[in-house]
Amino acid sequence: MQLILASASPARRSVLRAAGVDPVVRVSGVDEDALIAGMSRPDPARVVVELARAKADAVASEIASEHPDSVVVACDSMLAVTGPDGVTAVGKPGSVERARERWKSLSGSSAELLTGHAVVRVEHGRRVQSLEGIAGTTVRFGEPTEAELEAYLATGEPLQVAGAFTLDGRGGWFVEGVEGDPSNVVGISLPLTRKLLAAAGVDVVALWS
Repeated sequence: MQLILASASPARRSVLRAAGVDPVVRVSGVDEDALIAGMSRPDPARVVVELARAKADAVASEIASEHPDSVVVACDSMLAVTGPDGVTAVGKPGSVERARERWKSLSGSSAELLTGHAVVRVEHGRRVQSLEGIAGTTVRFGEPTEAELEAYLATGEPLQVAGAFTLDGRGGWFVEGVEGDPSNVVGISLPLTRKLLAAAGVDVVALWS
């Protein structure tokens, strides 16, 4: 039984490897923007689950012959920020300007990091089971000085991560605390993944290296 991680995220791979699982990495190539644009109700919780499902399905189809007995795990994360207009999904900023705006709005406040998870079990080259779930962790942000924020933005780290921050990198200096599963903030909830694997008939300890 081989675990296939349908993600290019080095942070997710590091979490799994530190927890005893060395996954095979396959990137799905799913067009996230197109998928979101086609959704009728793109609320944050639904978006992250749908994206995770699409990635898991795509990779499961690609690896069935190469890894006929495997389990595919896919994740997608967004920060759910509550404002006057309701809950807004905050993904990867992609630019220094947008990352700066997000940090200024989040500084000294809290938001919920949502990660959608999808698991696809493959047996004898055929997909036999698909499961999804979502994990949420509240993140309390600190208040970096202007100089600290500009130095952080200059590293490029916050530009390509959900919510424009990391917990396990330089962004950790500016996170006051979390309420809930910390591995979820890094990008993959180990407790939820274990439960989804168990529901698919896979004992996580059997995947340990």
